[in-house]
Amino acid sequence: MAEFIRIYEENPNPKAIEKVVAVLKRGGLIIYPTDTVYGLGCDITNIKALERVARIKQVKLEKANFSFVCHDLSNLSDYVKQIDTTTFKILKRALPGPYTFVLPGGKSLPNPFKKRKTVGIRVPNNNIALDIVKRLGNPIISTSIHDEDEVLEYTTDPELILEKWSNLVDLVIDGGYGDNEASTVIDLSEDEPIILREGKGSLEIF
Repeated sequence: MAEFIRIYEENPNPKAIEKVVAVLKRGGLIIYPTDTVYGLGCDITNIKALERVARIKQVKLEKANFSFVCHDLSNLSDYVKQIDTTTFKILKRALPGPYTFVLPGGKSLPNPFKKRKTVGIRVPNNNIALDIVKRLGNPIISTSIHDEDEVLEYTTDPELILEKWSNLVDLVIDGGYGDNEASTVIDLSEDEPIILREGKGSLEIF
C-alpha cells in the first residue's frame, strides 16, 4: 500500500519533501504533481527503480521515452551535449513551464540511456516537483500516468490515483487536482525545431 502525503504547491513543507526524497533514495517510485499531468517518477541514478518504471509502462528500459525532470537549466550540462545560443534562449524563455524539450544526449547519461542520441528534458513550473529534484540532487525520471478510459486520458484526482496505483508505487503525493493536458513536446536536436506534440505549452516561445 503506497503512502499518501499532502503537499501544498504554494509552500511545500520541507519535512514532507525530505520524506519523498528518502523514498526516492531507497529506490522507491512516486507519483507527483507537475504543471501539467501527474507523473510517475524515480531517481535517475537507481537502475532497479528505472526497471520497475519500465515494467509498469511495459517498455524496454533502453527504448523508453522517459523525460528527465531537472531543477533548472544548470542540470542540463550533465545530460545533454553542448547546446547553441539559439537553443539556450528558447529553453530560457520557456522554462520552467509545460514543455518537454528533446535535446542531443550527452556523455554522462545513466547506463541504460548511454546509447540514446536524444533525451527529453522537463523543468516543470511546479514547486513540489522542483523542490524534490533540488533536494535529491539529481533529476528524476518521469512519465505521465495515463488512464485506460479515453475520456479520462489523464487522472487528475490524487485520491483516485492512489486507489489505482497503490500497489505499484511507494508514495503518492496529493498536490491538489492535476491538469489533464500534457506538456508540449518540441524536438530541438536538429537544426529546426520540430513540434512532436502540441499540449499545454504555447508555441509562441519561438
